[in-house]
Amino acid sequence: MLLTRASSINRALDEIGDRWCLLILQEAFWGGSTFGELLAATGASRGVLSDRLKWLQGIDCLRRRDGRYRLTRKALDLYDTALMAMAWERRYYPVHAARDFTLRHRRCGQPFSPVLACDSCAGPVDGRAVSYSPGPGATTDERPVKTRRRSTLPASAVPGSRNVYRHLVTLVGDRWTANVIALAFHGIARFDDFHRELPVATNTLADRLRLLEDAGVLAAQAYQRRPRRFEYRLTDKGWDLFPFFQTLLHWGDRWCDRDGLGPPMVLRHDPCGQRLYSRVRCDQCGEPLAAWDVALSFAGERVPAVAGAESPAAAE
Repeated sequence: MLLTRASSINRALDEIGDRWCLLILQEAFWGGSTFGELLAATGASRGVLSDRLKWLQGIDCLRRRDGRYRLTRKALDLYDTALMAMAWERRYYPVHAARDFTLRHRRCGQPFSPVLACDSCAGPVDGRAVSYSPGPGATTDERPVKTRRRSTLPASAVPGSRNVYRHLVTLVGDRWTANVIALAFHGIARFDDFHRELPVATNTLADRLRLLEDAGVLAAQAYQRRPRRFEYRLTDKGWDLFPFFQTLLHWGDRWCDRDGLGPPMVLRHDPCGQRLYSRVRCDQCGEPLAAWDVALSFAGERVPAVAGAESPAAAE
């Protein structure tokens, strides 16, 4: 085990941040619920899928009944995170119209794009305009040293036309890669500082920094010539991942509070000066979104947004 600063994002990533877990939950949101459906949609091997399904049941994100895997309330609370993943993917990896998707808000009846907004001022949330301070749960966490190896399969290897954030999952579906991005939001930029906060092997850290640089999420800037050393700063593409991580942090605050002390970190929205509580909203009517209020269709083919559920009462 290793000790790290307590973080709701880290706790959330340790539970569901694995690539295959993210793909399974995504497909469950779109209606996949049997082993065979999930196997075909995710591209996982039978052994990997079986392992991750057992894991997701163990952390109470899925429950199996009558041969089908059902989302729990805990898993449904990740729907905001899924919407922000879809928004980021669409912005940076547009697809042909024949493979595109449409989101329609049942309450206002309009096609929409999801946006993350501050509850206090209703303004959009930009990670560059957020301040941080320690919260009541600012302690330390014990985290397992051993972790699943990062999948080297490219995003193109993920099957299915309904896979709407395959690039994001490929990028952040590894604990250490996602942790590096989360730390970059706090202004950490140098190798030694990343390593101090994230005590992994130096070759692993170097690999993740290179991966994020190649993906255009981080940009390396030399700050020392001899020996040559770099700072790794978020690009616009990297900053646009903030809403995804912000919703993940909220989920971790609610569902991964191991000691019951409260959030390890308090966020403040600089434009309004208020503590940041944010929700994903419809960009047409401004109302907050719930999974059962969203109709999803792919190239005109409508699919259930939450495994056939039309209301929260349908969740396990």
